[in-house]
Amino acid sequence: MDSDRTRGSLLGLACGDALGRPVEFNSASEISAEHGRLDEMAGHGTWNQPAGTITDDTEQALCIARSLVEQQDFDPADIADRFVAWYDSGPFDIGRMTMRSLSRLKHGDAWDEAGQYVWEQSREGQNAGNGSVMRCPPLAIPYASGWDRLAEVSRQASQITHADPRCTEGCAVLNLTVAGLLEDVDTPLQDALDYVGADAPDELVTALEPLARGDSPGTLETSGYVVHSLQTALHDGLVSDSAEEAIVTAVNRGGDTDTIGAIAGAVAGARFGASQLPDRWLNAIDETDELETLAKRLVDVA
Repeated sequence: MDSDRTRGSLLGLACGDALGRPVEFNSASEISAEHGRLDEMAGHGTWNQPAGTITDDTEQALCIARSLVEQQDFDPADIADRFVAWYDSGPFDIGRMTMRSLSRLKHGDAWDEAGQYVWEQSREGQNAGNGSVMRCPPLAIPYASGWDRLAEVSRQASQITHADPRCTEGCAVLNLTVAGLLEDVDTPLQDALDYVGADAPDELVTALEPLARGDSPGTLETSGYVVHSLQTALHDGLVSDSAEEAIVTAVNRGGDTDTIGAIAGAVAGARFGASQLPDRWLNAIDETDELETLAKRLVDVA
């Protein structure tokens, strides 16, 4: 497997997350008024953090990657424990479903119970957020060539906090797409959709099929709804002419900028490689070295 691409997937995720962080929840017009076209790591803004600061997207991806490397396999209970330790550290940014699920885990729920309970108690419209798809790409590296296992671990990693089928299957589709890019296949998204087949909810398939065929999907939404986030981020990650363009385009759309940027970055990073990510971004992110090391070690896990 190409080490430039595996490193690119994790580093691209962090770049999209950190570029989007200061403008999270802003509209495209608000971003444009303040930054023109935002393509540099900016400080302050939403969450009032220094330039290059990552958020919950990369922090949870790091939990997954560290667990895989230290356990030398997928261990959902260990990942859940790491999420709880991260939650206890008082992160400045955490999604609602994630917070509710991690609170239940902390109070004794098993890894496969908490997210299920929270999902069942959540009404439609607040039950299928993008909080698990944003963190799942590290799983694509060790299991890139074993798709049965990759689909299974992607669903289970989602289930810890996000048990809705749009989320669990969304993680499977995203990771199978990233795996296809790491293995340099011609039609990564179509292959992923074909693979999950009838398991995937209609809403997800309807949103992603046009992209897989190469058609323009029409309006791209930037909400935190998992189907919107995946459709927009996969579009930008798969059609842009460079990794930088993919991430900048995704972030400048506004809305859930850090997460849509992170997903687009993971896809574009796997497509173009770490060598195509701007040094000025990587130098601004404190976690770059650890992400590089983890990407190299993840290849040896499976």
